Amino acid sequence: MPDYKRHGARYRARRRAVDILFEAETRDLDPVAVVEDRAELSQDPQNAVAPVAEYTRQIISGAAVHLDDIDDAIERFLSQDWEIDRLPAVDRQILRVATWEILYNEEVEPPISIANALEMATEYAGHSAPPYIHAVLDDIIQWNAADAPAPPPED
Repeated sequence: MPDYKRHGARYRARRRAVDILFEAETRDLDPVAVVEDRAELSQDPQNAVAPVAEYTRQIISGAAVHLDDIDDAIERFLSQDWEIDRLPAVDRQILRVATWEILYNEEVEPPISIANALEMATEYAGHSAPPYIHAVLDDIIQWNAADAPAPPPED
């Protein structure tokens, strides 16, 4: 059994974001509404629902706002015969969380996003998912770096 205590708060927030995105998609719910529901339920200790970390909220709301761009970025680098809707649901959510971080959160270095995504993929999906998840995320990083505006020249 994995030891989650060895992971930092951000890793745990990413895992929770994957779980919430997975649940929202499976139940056809708005992920932001699921977060709000969890936050409300966590107020009552009898519900045994963990509070929602601020970083989890940030990931979910960011992924919801930018979902089309995130999915386009993922789909751009999938194998020719694949579409995002054909991926296993958990793989799709792991890719969405990591892609949101790579494209929209400058506080997280891309290698950290990839390492966390690969760890979750191994845990949730076994050994078949990490190689292609790694390849897609690496391509997104390269594409994003090439697409990024050049820094202004220094005086």
